[in-house]
Amino acid sequence: MQGQTRSTEQDLKRFTGVLDSKYLLWLVLASPFVWLVNAWRAEDLFYGEMIHVTGDLSGRLLILTMAITPLRLLFPGARWPTWLLQRRRYFGVAAFAYAMMHTIIYIDRKQSLDLMLKEAGRFSMWTGWVALAIFIALAVTSNDASVRRLRRSWKKLHRWVYPAAALVFLHWIFVAFSFVSGLVHLLVLVFLESCRIWKNLKAGSHAN
Repeated sequence: MQGQTRSTEQDLKRFTGVLDSKYLLWLVLASPFVWLVNAWRAEDLFYGEMIHVTGDLSGRLLILTMAITPLRLLFPGARWPTWLLQRRRYFGVAAFAYAMMHTIIYIDRKQSLDLMLKEAGRFSMWTGWVALAIFIALAVTSNDASVRRLRRSWKKLHRWVYPAAALVFLHWIFVAFSFVSGLVHLLVLVFLESCRIWKNLKAGSHAN
């Protein structure tokens, strides 16, 4: 009986270990990417659908990435925000990957530098381009080597995620056929960040 119980515990530990694997998480995050690539190549999805899906995925993963710290403050005793925090980099890189797919699809559609430069002057477009430029810098430095090399500057650099996120959601609101979806996502992020600021201010006042 004891041997059977020990075997069951070991099986359960292996199962939870698989669920907790970073490779499984990467598989989950990459699965829509693979499906979208195949759908685009097979012409199962048209341009507007690809732009919509990749933009939504990138925006929602960005919200998740930025929501982790506020969620930890709102649920200090819970384990799942800590689990998310340990994997925040993966969510951020996935958000960037879908943003790059979003951009590549746009470039493939336009196939004209003059046209893209003309459209880039619009508020709805330059907000997206500037946000992408910031996210490229953040994605390139989202690794342990950059953390060690940049030291304190690394945190300063990655605080640019906040203005970049604001630009992303302005892009979403102004470029979409309906601004409602982008606005709702922006308000969710504003609410969570407001909770983070409120919690930090409250902790500071107690410390004083």
